[in-house]
Amino acid sequence: MSDDLITIARPYAEAVFARAVETDALDSWMGMLAFLSAVVSDASVADIIVNPAVDHERKLQLLLDIGKEQLSDEGQNLVRLLVENDRLPALPEVLDLFQQMKNEHDGAIEVEVISAYALKPAAEKELAAALKKKLGREVKISSSKDPELIGGVKIRAGDMVIDGSVAGQLSQLANELGI
Repeated sequence: MSDDLITIARPYAEAVFARAVETDALDSWMGMLAFLSAVVSDASVADIIVNPAVDHERKLQLLLDIGKEQLSDEGQNLVRLLVENDRLPALPEVLDLFQQMKNEHDGAIEVEVISAYALKPAAEKELAAALKKKLGREVKISSSKDPELIGGVKIRAGDMVIDGSVAGQLSQLANELGI
């Protein structure tokens, strides 16, 4: 996420989150924001929304037509506001910030697990349980693969990083040996 887009996205995410809490519609808004983020991230739609030759009305109509089944009236109003202010490209960041606020509201934390090999569902569950015990919060895991780690895992939870990878241990050993 670029800092500029985060700065642009923050007031929208905060306003949507406040409205979602007020109307007890966190999951509904999460779905709408995820949908809109996916739409504006699509290459063909992204080309249209950043094209200055395409007027606001056409951009708005395109998005409302695409989202007619997915968007509530308030979701459509958000799209109108983002189109009017030329903020559609910030939607993925609005989604990320909203997700962070929702996790905090729910008492959960997003944890990124990077491993040399794909984690089996049982291993993910076991890791989530261990992290929940350590962090005292509900844990939502997203995992990815990085063969350069050689073995083990690297875990990121907020600003905490646990590097249990073979590559990380070799790097630490090299530092200790002054290599």
